[in-house]
Amino acid sequence: MRPDTSPRPAHPPADPRAALLQDRNFRWMLGGSALSMLGDQFTLIALPWLVLQMTGDTLVLGTVLALVSVPRALFILIGGALVDRYSPKQVLMITKYVNLVLLAALAGLVFAGTLSLWMVYALSLGIGLATAFSIPAGTAMMPSVVARTQLQAANGISLGLRQLTMFLGPLLAGLLIALFGTGEATGTVAVETPTRANAFGIGLAFALDALSFAVSAWTLSKVQTHASHAAPAAAPQAVLASVAQGLVHFWRDSELRTCFLYWSAIALFIMGPIHIAIPVLASSTPALGAAAFGIIVGAHGAGTLLGMVVSGMVPRLRFGSLGMTILAFDVVIGALFMPMGLITAVWQGAALMLLIGLLGGFMQVSVFTWIQQRVPPALLGRAMSLFMFIFMGLAPISAAVTGWVMKSITLTQLFAASGGTLVVLAALAFVLTPMRHVTDAAPATR
Repeated sequence: MRPDTSPRPAHPPADPRAALLQDRNFRWMLGGSALSMLGDQFTLIALPWLVLQMTGDTLVLGTVLALVSVPRALFILIGGALVDRYSPKQVLMITKYVNLVLLAALAGLVFAGTLSLWMVYALSLGIGLATAFSIPAGTAMMPSVVARTQLQAANGISLGLRQLTMFLGPLLAGLLIALFGTGEATGTVAVETPTRANAFGIGLAFALDALSFAVSAWTLSKVQTHASHAAPAAAPQAVLASVAQGLVHFWRDSELRTCFLYWSAIALFIMGPIHIAIPVLASSTPALGAAAFGIIVGAHGAGTLLGMVVSGMVPRLRFGSLGMTILAFDVVIGALFMPMGLITAVWQGAALMLLIGLLGGFMQVSVFTWIQQRVPPALLGRAMSLFMFIFMGLAPISAAVTGWVMKSITLTQLFAASGGTLVVLAALAFVLTPMRHVTDAAPATR
């Protein structure tokens, strides 16, 4: 573990983002990452469309999506342990090659018209497993590429670019499939291959994602990481023992423990209503509809992107400590979420979600940076995998519980209860935990 000996300027550079973009090493990493993230959006659109064209069965679609998401949640902690053992760059490079092979195979089978449902299941499982290792590798790599004082700006640029690809990618993927043949849905009739009109557009989407992994693997090979972040020389532990060691370390760090438990509570009580109740609101409110749902979700994405930009511009904006800022923002987000069930016009929902996204985007960059600065490099992969597990593993549980709860209460009550719960959680964290004392500064010793 290396001590941070870099000097701390009394005043940060006027525009740290400009200095980063002049760094060729960072540009190689950013360019490849952006291309890979954009390619991912093509598969996120093409895969469900492929399944529906093959079977017209939503149960099969749910199975395919589960084969992607469940292994990702189950193995992401193991992925973090392997990242710490072999270095983020090595693990990330391997996952890029694996995804290249899987997506090229998927594209080739679609083009050839020989794709069967069991092949879709197998390839989806492979993609989900690869993602379990690529996510902790990608999120743990930044501190080994840029200086510690540049982390906030680097995370702001990277996460902002990710948000932009999440907005543009689905639009481009949908346009691609539409231009190269949309065909007619197969309804409920099961077929073994997608309709001919759809095959080329869907296959092309997978092929472009495969190409994005090939190019991003090449750009990643150009990235030079700090020597101090290479794999440790000590004899490696068994993977499960390594995971356990990381969990023990995070539990003994009172500030990390407090934050992880707080975020777990948010994932369980808040994420489900956000993902389930908003589309139900749009579909059940006469004045809204599918277009309104898209506008509301788009407003949240735009707000998140704006918040990330603001975080890069004013990285030290705080209300007291970092912990106090997190709690204050969550109280405001909860208050904004409570009236969502009462909206009667698109602009009302869009305005609320824009503000929620703005606050959430700002804090997302700050939280990523805080974890990267606080956790020793040898444990960073496990720390980021635990953080991602909280929201990827617990959010589906929250969504399932929300679906059950909605059978007993109205949407208005659900939004009010969900927002109120977030306010209460923030208040309890302020009173009962050391959350308010969490600062940006890393511990003095490791």
